[in-house]
Amino acid sequence: MKRVSIAVAAIAAIIALDQWTKSIARARWVLPRHYLGGNVTLMHTENSGAFLSLGANLPPLARTLIFSGFVTLILVALIVSVVTGNVRRRIDVIASLLIIGGGIGNLIDRIMRDGRVTDFIYLAAGPLHTGIFNVADMAITLGVAWLFVSSLIPRKVSTPRS
Repeated sequence: MKRVSIAVAAIAAIIALDQWTKSIARARWVLPRHYLGGNVTLMHTENSGAFLSLGANLPPLARTLIFSGFVTLILVALIVSVVTGNVRRRIDVIASLLIIGGGIGNLIDRIMRDGRVTDFIYLAAGPLHTGIFNVADMAITLGVAWLFVSSLIPRKVSTPRS
């Protein structure tokens, strides 16, 4: 029960931070604001696609099925895996919670904002730059990267004691 309570609190914190920062972006950043010599730009955009606007040009029904329906199924499967203990290593549980919280944060936007997600952070350093993203995207990206790296770390094999 303690594991579930901690998981719910972590997911709720990610969702709250994501939704709070998105509401600030929608209310205050009509014009872009540049920081750190233009390396960080805060601006308000609405994205009907996925990462880097992939799928934004799909028909509305296809976007809804993929970005709301399919994502919901993936999130439910991940939640069940965490709650039932199928995700065992603590590091993998934390990564999964980041993905779940970020996924729900973006799903809330899609449901409440006619299939669009609020994005507002743009990073640039010389020739390197990102697409415009949000806190949920950061949580998802960190969680996926974390799971990838974790998959490369050998698991301890328990041997029965005599």
